[in-house]
Amino acid sequence: MRHFHIAAHNLPPAVRLGEAPTLSPSAIVRDCHFGRYTQVGDQSSLDDCMLDDYSYLQHYCDLKSTDVGKFANIASMVRVNPGFHPLERPTLHHFTYRRAMFGMADTDDADFFAWRRRQRVSIGHDTWIGHGVVIMPGIRIGNGAVVGSNSVVTKDVPAYAIVAGAPAKLIRQRFPRAIAAAIEATAWWDWDHETLAERMADFNDLRSFLAKYAP
Repeated sequence: MRHFHIAAHNLPPAVRLGEAPTLSPSAIVRDCHFGRYTQVGDQSSLDDCMLDDYSYLQHYCDLKSTDVGKFANIASMVRVNPGFHPLERPTLHHFTYRRAMFGMADTDDADFFAWRRRQRVSIGHDTWIGHGVVIMPGIRIGNGAVVGSNSVVTKDVPAYAIVAGAPAKLIRQRFPRAIAAAIEATAWWDWDHETLAERMADFNDLRSFLAKYAP
């Protein structure tokens, strides 16, 4: 049988990030703020969000009313702060607040959508949100936390915790409490770009990193 070796086909060009955000041409963005060296992947949608320095989204993500810290790693197909229906009303259907869509009023229910925006999600610095995760409204993800793939997060996640499942539950802590606190106390995510580059080698070894920079 004859085989053909294809070294590369239809690969996207290499990306070099900079001070301005790098947004895929297919991304949909409305009323958002971006830090430096940020990246948004193909077919992702962001509405009323903040993506701070060095954070990125992979493809097919959907974020609403979410504040993302620095150096956050968000995998593909992540849904953050999904829409939810008012359980306390006589009907779940969205005709009661998307009134204009159905020709039942000239405007939508502004109070409902204002309340919806107040249910913000907060994702901390240096976090890892795995493929296919859903994070429900109002949730806080602590610095350094990891959320396993396909998890549904319904409760706040402590700093440096690893959670997974539907609903997500604690698997373990990444580090002993004292070490996690020492890493967090360095606030390395606030170092400037030049300092990060200068100290790059120190990120390869936790013990030497803490010996140099822990307060």
